[in-house]
Amino acid sequence: MRKPREYGAEQAYLPLGLFKLRLPFVHYRWEWPEAAQGVILVAVALSATSAHMEALGCTFQIAVTMVVLNGLLYILHPTFGDPVFPGWITPAIPLVLAYLSGFESGVDRIHATIALQMLVAVLFLVLGVTGLAQRVIHIVPISMRAGILMGAGIAATYSVIRPDEGARMYGMEVSVIVGAVLCFLIMYSARYNVWRKKSKIMEFISKLGMLPGLFGALILGTLLSELPAPVIEWGITPLHFRELLANYTVFGMGFPAVDYFIKGLPLMVTCYIIAFGDFVLAETVVKEADEVRQDEYVEFNPSRSNVISGIRNLILSLFAPYAPLSGPLWAGGTIAVAERYKHGREAMDSIYGGVGSYILAMAVAGLILPIVSLLKPALPIAMSLTMLVQGFACCYIAMNMVKTREQQGAAAITAIVVAFQSAAIGLAVGIAMHLILGVLVLEEHEHVEPAVES
Repeated sequence: MRKPREYGAEQAYLPLGLFKLRLPFVHYRWEWPEAAQGVILVAVALSATSAHMEALGCTFQIAVTMVVLNGLLYILHPTFGDPVFPGWITPAIPLVLAYLSGFESGVDRIHATIALQMLVAVLFLVLGVTGLAQRVIHIVPISMRAGILMGAGIAATYSVIRPDEGARMYGMEVSVIVGAVLCFLIMYSARYNVWRKKSKIMEFISKLGMLPGLFGALILGTLLSELPAPVIEWGITPLHFRELLANYTVFGMGFPAVDYFIKGLPLMVTCYIIAFGDFVLAETVVKEADEVRQDEYVEFNPSRSNVISGIRNLILSLFAPYAPLSGPLWAGGTIAVAERYKHGREAMDSIYGGVGSYILAMAVAGLILPIVSLLKPALPIAMSLTMLVQGFACCYIAMNMVKTREQQGAAAITAIVVAFQSAAIGLAVGIAMHLILGVLVLEEHEHVEPAVES
């Protein structure tokens, strides 16, 4: 039987060095509200199938198998002491897909995916184990960080709206536009923020993130014949692990050559710079929740989060090469849990219970075939909406990072090159702009009052 936590104490755990082991039902209770959200929002997780099919040329069944495995790995975070809902390195998805498109479909592209994810895994692990993450990221100039983030946002948006048949919204323009309007309204609108404070229904809808927009697009797309009507299938989702291992992993396709790792280095750096923002946001969300809830001490350790994210990337690189990569945070899920957690101990005993229940329920929902078959027609739209929402977020965060005209200009040029050329060229241009414009000097003295001209 679980021992009640003393006021102000940390939730019970078994110490394992850097990690703090907490098992579901043993160290924290099941939280039904989060579990219900997990079942509903499995649509977001399943949208990754589009990226897998595009990157690896695999079938929908193989892509779902990869999503289920990835979903199960999410539980590593609350299990080993990280009080957040992890996710993908979402803003990097269009950059990764553009990079992979430069390799021939088949073994060549599979090896490129494996090598990139292994590189990302090693970087997460090294910076986590050494504790150098914070120091290393501050070596990168603000103008470059902002440029890379903005470039990812531009690339994400352009992948949806590009003026040719390669656009993600091609053939389902009305559905995507309506879904995007609903997503932006509910997630970012100041007007909706006022409405939700006056209505419990509006407040509940706001906690569903992209889901209202996705279902609105699914219904409209079906009515307009932009999407096929769902064909509901019954039973358990069939998983194709044997085919996955034989045709898409190192066990069936061999280990990537050194060239793949060398080519992936610039994108590895880019992906980590993007992911670093998630560590900062995760720490902020957890700290705010901890300040409200004085009855439980909640710790966020960036080094631990780096290591767990690295382990997830390493496992997936071996067993299910994952184009969206494994990042430290799904902001929507983490913030939803943190907000209800702030309502007090009666609402949620421990933040680990909320995160753990959310993750486990979402993983189980991916195994329920009626849910998967219902959502299948809408999954391309789900990826389009994910890209647009991320594009918006990346751009406004990047714009807030840069203050001087030199930083703003350098960031903008870097962003354009990252979005429309490559991560490697973008990094080179970012460094050049940083040096040419003297942003280095400006950043070092950004708190010094400028001299008054005579």
